[in-house]
Amino acid sequence: MKTLTIFRHAKSSWDFPDLTDHDRPLNKRGERDAPAMADRLRDAGIRPSLILSSTAARAWRTAKIVAREIGYPPEFLHREPGLYHAGVNKLLDVIAVQDDGFNNIVIVGHNPGLTDLANEFEPGLTSNIPTAGFVSLRIDTDDWDLRRRGVVELIAYEFPKK
Repeated sequence: MKTLTIFRHAKSSWDFPDLTDHDRPLNKRGERDAPAMADRLRDAGIRPSLILSSTAARAWRTAKIVAREIGYPPEFLHREPGLYHAGVNKLLDVIAVQDDGFNNIVIVGHNPGLTDLANEFEPGLTSNIPTAGFVSLRIDTDDWDLRRRGVVELIAYEFPKK
C-alpha cells in the first residue's frame, strides 16, 4: 500500500508585478492557511516519508511550512522541477521514479494539474482543489508507477474553507 497526498500550494501574492510567476511568494492568507492545513494533514494520519515540491517560491514555502508543522525534517524536503505547472502525465512520471521504499509521499504543486490528478484517481471528486487544499489517497500497489495502480481509497479531501 502507498499513500499519495496531492497538496496545492497556499494562496500566493500578486503584489509584485515585476516578479515572474515562478517567483511569486505567499500572501498573508497563504501564510495563515498553510500551517492550519498542515494540522489537518497530521490529523488525517498522514505521515510522509517524502515531500516533493515544485520549485516555484509559493510551493516551496508551502512545503517548508507543512514540514515544520508536522515535524518533517526540513533537510529532507526535495525540490522537483518537474512539478512546476505539470499536467497529469508529467505528475505521474515524477511520482513513478520515486524510490519504492517510500510508502507515503506528499507532492506540493499547482493547478490545474493537481486537480486533474486527483480526479484521475477519484473521478468527479472536485472541479478545483483550492489553494492550500489537499487530497490524500491510499493506493493498493507496491510501487509508484501509478498507471498500474490497484484499488484507490480516498483518505481525506481538505481545504481551508471546509
